[in-house]
Amino acid sequence: MLVHDATAQTSDTLVIGGVPLNSRFLFGTGRFPSPAIFQQALEASKAEVITFAVRRVDLDHAEDDSILQHVQDRKLIYLPNTSGARTADEAVRIARLAKAAGLGNWVKIEISGSPVTLLPDPIETLKATEQLVKEGFTALPYTSDDPILCKRLEEAGAAAVMPGASPIGTGLGLLNPYNLSLIIESANVPVIVDAGIGSPKDAAEAMELGAAAILANTPVAKARNPVAMAKAFALAIEAGRLAHAAGRIPKKRYASASSDLAGSLFGEPQSDNGGGIG
Repeated sequence: MLVHDATAQTSDTLVIGGVPLNSRFLFGTGRFPSPAIFQQALEASKAEVITFAVRRVDLDHAEDDSILQHVQDRKLIYLPNTSGARTADEAVRIARLAKAAGLGNWVKIEISGSPVTLLPDPIETLKATEQLVKEGFTALPYTSDDPILCKRLEEAGAAAVMPGASPIGTGLGLLNPYNLSLIIESANVPVIVDAGIGSPKDAAEAMELGAAAILANTPVAKARNPVAMAKAFALAIEAGRLAHAAGRIPKKRYASASSDLAGSLFGEPQSDNGGGIG
C-alpha cells in the first residue's frame, strides 16, 4: 500500500528577504489585555516575526519599551510598521528612525489614505517601497488587494507583498478571494495576507488559496481567550498550507457518488427498458 508522508508537504520553508522561517504566522502585538497574556499568546502562536507601530515605541529607550521588554528573551525578528504615516516621506522617516534605534532593517510599510477605511494609499506606498529598498531595507508593503499594484511593488523590490483581506480591524475575512488568487498566482515573492482576517477559518481559506503567510493581531488580541485563539490560528495556517499542497478536488455542479457502483455489493442497477409486469 502506498503511504504518503503528510509532513513532507509542510516541510517547505518560508523565506523572506533571505531569512528562512519555520512559522507562517506573523504576529501583531497591540490590543492585548495584559503583557502576560500577550506573552502566552505569542508562545502559543509559535510566531517568529512580530510587528508593532514605531510611533508607540520609545525609540530613545527601545530596550525598555513596554512591548519589547517582554520579548527580549525570545529569538524574534522585529517588523516595525509605519502606522500613522500619511505620505511616503513620513513612512521613510519612521523606518529610518526604527533602524537607528536598533530595531533592524525589516519594515512593514503602512500608509493610510483614508481616516475612515484606513485603506492604504497606493501611490505613496509604492514611492516609499522604492525608496526604502534603495536604502537596503527589507520592505514589506501593506497594500490593497490590487493585482497590478502588488506586481508593481514586487518589481520595486519588495521582499513580500501584503494585501489585505478586507479593511484593517473589520474582521470581515476574505472579501475578494478572486483578486487574492490573482495576486498569488503571479507573485514571485511571498504573499502575506494582512488585515481584515476575523477567524482561523479566514486564515485557512487564505492559505488554501496559496498565500505564503498570515499576519493577524486583533482577532487574537480581542478574542475571549487570546491564548487559545493564537493556537487555533497557528493550526489553521498549518492546515491551510497543507491543504493547498495536497490539492483540493474540483468543484462540480452536480452530485457524484463517492463509491463506484460497479464495485458495489449490489452490482449495477437494472436498466428500465420500458417493460411492465406481464
